[in-house]
Amino acid sequence: MKVTAPLPGTITDIKVKVGDTVKDGDTVIILEAMKMQNNIEAECSGTVTSVLVNKGDTVMEGDALITIG
Repeated sequence: MKVTAPLPGTITDIKVKVGDTVKDGDTVIILEAMKMQNNIEAECSGTVTSVLVNKGDTVMEGDALITIG
């Protein structure tokens, strides 16, 4: 399952790495949009299989951020 950006912004922090186990609702990415920090949460439980962004990256709405297997 891919976790996607809900709105355009800049990645300010990545809270997980490949191999980490996450639960539904865990914060995985911090996205700054319109001068606000937005917590992007895992939408399912599982193991992080890939991190598709880096700190400082600019993303658009719908861009994949991480995948959870």
